[in-house]
Amino acid sequence: MNLIKEFIYRIRGEYTTEKLIRMGMKVGNHFERLNGVILDPSHCWLIEIGENVTLAPRVHILCHDASTKNFLGYTKIGRVTIGNNVFIGAETVIMPGVTIGNNVIIGANSTVTHDVSDGVVVAGSPAKVISTLDNYLTKEKKRMESALCYDEKYTLRQNISMEKRMQQKEDLKDGIGYTI
Repeated sequence: MNLIKEFIYRIRGEYTTEKLIRMGMKVGNHFERLNGVILDPSHCWLIEIGENVTLAPRVHILCHDASTKNFLGYTKIGRVTIGNNVFIGAETVIMPGVTIGNNVIIGANSTVTHDVSDGVVVAGSPAKVISTLDNYLTKEKKRMESALCYDEKYTLRQNISMEKRMQQKEDLKDGIGYTI
């Protein structure tokens, strides 16, 4: 089965996480890599990812930057280190030489060009601190008090019915809710 998975990834021009680990990448427990994530295969041994890390769809982690190649004859390379308890939003690009601390959220479509300290939320291009993680979570917990919160029955994992899908769509026409 792993050979089939690896073959399918190679056809798509991608590498499995297992293959990248065999090539030298380091990954902690509870690592979640969603579809379309690129973990720089040409320099994957420069990537170190901590525990409880989620990379949303189409995140790119780059350990090389060829912008200097035509002009200087060399490509810039650098390590990328991601701490524990980190969520990186969809379409984000992490550039070479960046260290991301522990307990961090990076907003979707961000470009991370500099180190990110522990306990913050960053977003933008280039990414900038927009909040501490504690302030962000406090705000969201307060928001949850008056928002609709959906249980496991409202997920694809539990084969959500079309009726529940349409109900949720109607429920959320005027705002945000939360799901397990």
